[in-house]
Amino acid sequence: MAEKIGAANLRVGWGLPLEVARAWGLYLSAGRGKTSIGIEEPALFSEPGVFLIKPDNSIYYLSVQSMPFVRPSFAEMVQALDFVIKNDYPARGEHSGVS
Repeated sequence: MAEKIGAANLRVGWGLPLEVARAWGLYLSAGRGKTSIGIEEPALFSEPGVFLIKPDNSIYYLSVQSMPFVRPSFAEMVQALDFVIKNDYPARGEHSGVS
């Protein structure tokens, strides 16, 4: 994926052990035979997730899906990140106190 989008410094993970996928909060699914494009699904696998992690190892953005459809648009994500970097935009969802 990093090569496909021309991002030499982007870390892309795949093939996570199921216990690691579960620790990251990814949904696990049972295989249902061949996909619509003819690929045999594994017996058990994790659904997709996108995690943007800051250098201090804190989460800046995450998207966890329970289905393999409608993944985040990487083109839109890159545009958003350009804005974030230019404007030093902070992560959201950081409030952990009483509502």
